[in-house]
Parts: sequence; C-alpha cells; structure tokens
Amino acid sequence: MATCEVCGNQYGMTFEVHAQGSVHVFDCFACAIHRMAPICEHCRVQIIGQGVEADGHWYCGAHCARAEGKVGIVDKV
Repeated sequence: MATCEVCGNQYGMTFEVHAQGSVHVFDCFACAIHRMAPICEHCRVQIIGQGVEADGHWYCGAHCARAEGKVGIVDKV
C-alpha cells in the first residue's frame, strides 16, 4: 500500500503522476489538484482547467492576465 503525499492516507489504489522529472503519489484527484495545480498570480485560485501562461506567469484566464498588465491575451474557446 502506498501513502498519499498530501493527506498521508495509506490506500491500495493510489496513483502516480510523473511530471518534470518527479513522481508524485496521490490517493485521489483532489489531493493531486491541491499539490499540482498552478495558482493564478492575480486572483490566487487554483487553475484546474486551461489557464493562461504569459511571460512565465500563470493566470486562470485572460481577464486576470490583463489585470496584471499582460497585453494581447485572449481566452481560447
């Protein structure tokens, strides 16, 4: 049984996420999101869907990127 790196739960059905050369172990998607999701640099929400990256900074959407002075950023729909 593996242990979730976020909550410490020992669970027989944990899963691994391989990202940027590291391996992370979680017992549920909520813990994976908590640890792995980037945070919007304007409103501080965790970016679970498709965020916007501008000049190496992450935002939840174009509105927050523009609020931080990024120009030419539009949401893709």
